[in-house]
Amino acid sequence: MAMIKAENLTFSYPSSYDNIFENVNFQIDTNWKLGFVGRNGRGKTTFLNLLLGKYEYKGKIISSVQFDYFPYPVSDTNRMTADILQEICPLAEKWELTRELSCLEVSEDVLWRPFETLSYGERTKTLLAALFLNDGHFLLIDEPTNHLDIKARELLSAYLKKKKGFILVSHDRYFLDGCVDHILSLNRANIEVQSGNFSSWIENFEKQQKFETTQNELLQKDIARLQKAAKMTSAWSNKIETSKYGSGPVDRGYIGHKSAKMMKKSKSIAARQQQAIQQKSGLLKNIETNENLKIFPLSYHCDTLASFSNVEVIYDKNAVCEPVSFTISRKDRLAIDGRNGSGKSSLLKLLTGEQMKYTGTITIGSGIVISYVPQDTSHLKGTLSDFAEDNHIDESLFKAILRKMNFERVQFEKNIETFSEGQKKKVLIAKSLCEKAHLYVWDEPLNFIDIYSRIQIEQLIKEFQPTIIFVEHDKIFRDTVATKIVQLK
Repeated sequence: MAMIKAENLTFSYPSSYDNIFENVNFQIDTNWKLGFVGRNGRGKTTFLNLLLGKYEYKGKIISSVQFDYFPYPVSDTNRMTADILQEICPLAEKWELTRELSCLEVSEDVLWRPFETLSYGERTKTLLAALFLNDGHFLLIDEPTNHLDIKARELLSAYLKKKKGFILVSHDRYFLDGCVDHILSLNRANIEVQSGNFSSWIENFEKQQKFETTQNELLQKDIARLQKAAKMTSAWSNKIETSKYGSGPVDRGYIGHKSAKMMKKSKSIAARQQQAIQQKSGLLKNIETNENLKIFPLSYHCDTLASFSNVEVIYDKNAVCEPVSFTISRKDRLAIDGRNGSGKSSLLKLLTGEQMKYTGTITIGSGIVISYVPQDTSHLKGTLSDFAEDNHIDESLFKAILRKMNFERVQFEKNIETFSEGQKKKVLIAKSLCEKAHLYVWDEPLNFIDIYSRIQIEQLIKEFQPTIIFVEHDKIFRDTVATKIVQLK
């Protein structure tokens, strides 16, 4: 058994005055299967890079294992997949690699294809299979599920459950529950390690926050009461003390003793108040609040907004799925489900008016206003102010929504290109929430989005019930918000 330890770990980027991590201490066992959770932009990928030795830092990271990182950077995708995997795990036998690929339901044929011809799912599976063949290494896995369909996620989760010795960054609650035995949580004030899966961790976390909130309220009342008592006792002491010098004969010794006793009581109350203040200051440092988001959909004059009848999307003269038929009615929350490459995104793009080949009939209601959230974020550039102006949305409302989604004000002055992937997706979602539309079309909106924001968006959709058609592979999200599911084959 080996341990990875962090002692007084402190780090900040050269361009930043604030520490990303400050005096962080923890230790983990290299046999654990760790799920790593935390808000977007809080430093999960930065922490993995610290373990990899990419940045200078203060404090210590003590480890006797070598770290590997996923996604593995493939410089020349024209090369054969077998050559790339041989580079990753040079000591592995071919039969071992074939066995790992078989566990992930990947055909051995991929080894003899150029890496660039592999689908995203095939790339993820083959790279992870090779990395796990590096015996004695500790794998840092950074968000492997993005763009993987539900079945592929379930398969990958089952595969990881049989492995050991990794940290897995993921925001998919169902996926985490299926494969981890510890949670490493990057909180507002610290990093904590806890035994169990995600569900047990979030339950304990919420219980702790509820307990601290109750304690905070009690201490707040106690502090106010003690403050009032200390002030009253001090006033009584002063009044008794001044009575020594009144007219007529008085027992000044008795009065002085009584005054001193009252003053001692006043100081004791003040000390208790200070103790309560100190106790209160240690509470709620990791509290995570989800402010309610709002959306104001337009009401369409007909019950039916759009319909697809025997639609097949055509690529290179081939249909990518069997004919599909469905109707989008008011208040529908329709999820498109299917394997990667089955044409889910293409159906959404057809709704938005993008030109592509298809057969069948698509009918879209007259005057329908659509708000679209695409998968891709690579087009995002400039400041948030520039983005709001270019997209004709209210800048104040746009930034207010981002603040509710845990954006710090300092982000408002940065270029969007420097944002984390999760923050970029939040920019697209916030834009959509600013737009009044009859129909919201969201293509994998939760890629890279943190767990707290996923819950926040679930609550928004359930409360305001916009008409929405979406593709999303987060099973819990889909099952929570969808009123209809269209299955592609």
